[in-house]
Amino acid sequence: MVHIFSLLFTLLFVFLVYGDNRCLDCHQGIENIRSPDSQMMKEILKVAEKAGYPSNTCIVCHGGNPSGKTKEEAHQGTVDFFFKNKGPKNFYPDPGSPWINKHTCGMCHQEQVRTQYTSLMFTEAGKIQGTLWGFGGINGYNHDIGNYDVQEIDIHNVLGTQKYKKYIQKLKQLEPQVFPKKMKSLPKAPTAEEVQKNPQLAVYTYIRQECQRCHTGNQGRKKRGDYRGMGCSACHIPYSNEGFYEGKDPSIPKNQPGHLLVHTIQATREAKVTVHGITYSGIPVETCTTCHDRGKRIGTSFQGLMETAYKSPFLDDGSPQPKLHTKYYIHLKEDIHMRKGMLCQDCHTSNDVHSDGTLAGTTLAPVEIECQDCHGTPDKYPWELPLGYADEVDGKVPPMDEPRGVTKKLLEVMKKGTVYDAEDGYLLTARGNPLPNVVKKDNKVIVHTAGGKDIELKPLKLLVETGKLNTEAMVAMVHAKAHMEKLECYTCHATWAPQCYGCHVKIDYSKGVKHVDWVSVGHDHDENGLTADARGDLDKHLIEGEIKEERSYLRWENPPLAVNGEHRISPAIPGCQTTVTVIGKDGKPLLLNHIFKIPNVEGAGEEGQLAIDISPVQPHTIQKEARSCESCHNNPVSMGYGIEGGKIYSDPSKPYIVDLMTSDGRILPKIFKVQINAIPNLKYDWSRFVSQEGKQLQTVGHHFSGSRPLNNEERSILDRRGVCLSCHQEIPEQDLAINLLNHIKEVSNIKIDKDKHNNILHKLVLIGAWSQLLIAFLILVGIVFIIKKLKK
Repeated sequence: MVHIFSLLFTLLFVFLVYGDNRCLDCHQGIENIRSPDSQMMKEILKVAEKAGYPSNTCIVCHGGNPSGKTKEEAHQGTVDFFFKNKGPKNFYPDPGSPWINKHTCGMCHQEQVRTQYTSLMFTEAGKIQGTLWGFGGINGYNHDIGNYDVQEIDIHNVLGTQKYKKYIQKLKQLEPQVFPKKMKSLPKAPTAEEVQKNPQLAVYTYIRQECQRCHTGNQGRKKRGDYRGMGCSACHIPYSNEGFYEGKDPSIPKNQPGHLLVHTIQATREAKVTVHGITYSGIPVETCTTCHDRGKRIGTSFQGLMETAYKSPFLDDGSPQPKLHTKYYIHLKEDIHMRKGMLCQDCHTSNDVHSDGTLAGTTLAPVEIECQDCHGTPDKYPWELPLGYADEVDGKVPPMDEPRGVTKKLLEVMKKGTVYDAEDGYLLTARGNPLPNVVKKDNKVIVHTAGGKDIELKPLKLLVETGKLNTEAMVAMVHAKAHMEKLECYTCHATWAPQCYGCHVKIDYSKGVKHVDWVSVGHDHDENGLTADARGDLDKHLIEGEIKEERSYLRWENPPLAVNGEHRISPAIPGCQTTVTVIGKDGKPLLLNHIFKIPNVEGAGEEGQLAIDISPVQPHTIQKEARSCESCHNNPVSMGYGIEGGKIYSDPSKPYIVDLMTSDGRILPKIFKVQINAIPNLKYDWSRFVSQEGKQLQTVGHHFSGSRPLNNEERSILDRRGVCLSCHQEIPEQDLAINLLNHIKEVSNIKIDKDKHNNILHKLVLIGAWSQLLIAFLILVGIVFIIKKLKK
């Protein structure tokens, strides 16, 4: 009986929705944008009815002419909407386009559409500032250049609680260079003639051709792994890596890449998407990785993908590994959150990605979450921590006697997504907004994932109280309290990070080759919301110059440590160690392997600091088992001294020639080539950014003012190299007692393995401590005895 009613309901829905829907004359079989019984589809039906077309849901998002008898007639804007947005609608092939979505998505989701232009995914101000930095700090520390002209939204209209708005105001005062009131458009790309006069201008060619291809103002590059929509559709419409449509609409080509996978919205847990009989919810990680595969590479790292120069292993047919995002990869351990079945959106809030209306110049600025928001600390549950904990941009730990608590209330905008039972209350972010999918239940935390899981999380304090932490964890987090007070959690738990040392950029204007200007493409949008790339009209957006990028070397293990903008020690990776070569229109180098210097910054005077950067980062490679103590305390890389202390890497400022030569280095042939050319301004290994004396050798973070290398005191506390010599300088014969013990060991044939060695050290610590206390006690007794004697 239930099945009969379900069938009748479906038939009734089809009749009401598609009864006289001429769109389906061509698009018969296309997937529902949302399931018929969803609240969103019910709202769409209401809108269609108000528009005078109660049986046509297509026109609510796509506009057009539902009475048209041909494709040309149907794809014209004649629908008159008399409710929210008065006047006729055009035809919108991609309703999510930021250039028209106020007429589509914005009918219901006004908040996100209103703030989309301040989103970092739209402005990409951080990438612009970072690239300009590598070309000589052209705009200094300022983050006021974006892809488009845009202004911040008035604080009263910022999305968030009152506590959150107050917090954001404080951040803006602390770091005004990161939170500008407005941004201006990126300068135009130079001509070859202009570059001839000032080769530094080549940076704008580089930014426009390479860096800005994935902002949400256009569809971007159509390469394997990079297919997507624009605006809302960039995230909320599924595209596969191959870019093929695999639905049932006969009018959409199935053999041409560049199409959506199926015609269904992916969003929260309630938004179900079905592909080939498999139903899922949430936004897949690979959707995010479509863009987050360059720069910090947090998307690919989250998946366990690490770039390599090699094409192995071979596929089943013997062909090489295919490129993904134009790169090859090896597979390392993916982030534990991914292994648990969590998606990016399960941690990152709507404000993180959509923006709250505040202009932010770098990723640390809009992200409102910290690990401790869910996991707490060994002595505080998340709800016992104060707001601002671990987000200490002012360098001060907030008062610990002001617990943030939980809340039973959600912001109205949050109720448009899946609403979960509050249980004992919704947890709060470090900046004071509710986490709508994370709730307190007794002394545990329940994380409701968009993918459909309800994960029970035991906070650190509960694990300590129930004795669930092993010895290593107790030492690192409970006994060594400074780790929790001064380090990010991921400093230890992010066990690897992609380190691309030496970013060699060649911009060649000699070949007459032109490539796409992705920023210009976004500016060229028509009344239907289509940008030039979506229309296939790229010819007028080609700019002079051909870009080639190379690296010096790659690493993933044991990333170095630095202080981030929250004044906490964190992992770091090369931000952009830009080495610039510019070839003029006559084929001659205008700049060759050139590293710019920026005067009067980062510990340098007028001579300038090298404009190559080591950047603090959250690598998104979290593992339950943290990196070893030795990987930091016994490793010169972690201190900033470079791989093996920089002792192996030869001086890169000198060219290296390989050919027949005499024993004193004179080249014998007259015809030879330089094998490795000089990088004039670089005297040491790329991985070395501070000397043992504390001299800074390159910039360390150029967004937040708190970013820096570890100072002398911090490095001295961290550095435990050479500790083996403390004992072994006396072994076996340098001390009588040790000589005797060593002799006993040899006679007894005792083998000292790792466990025995650790046991000996443990005993020595205890013996040493108690011996010193006993000596102190005896001295004290002796002093008391003497005083009493003297008094007699």
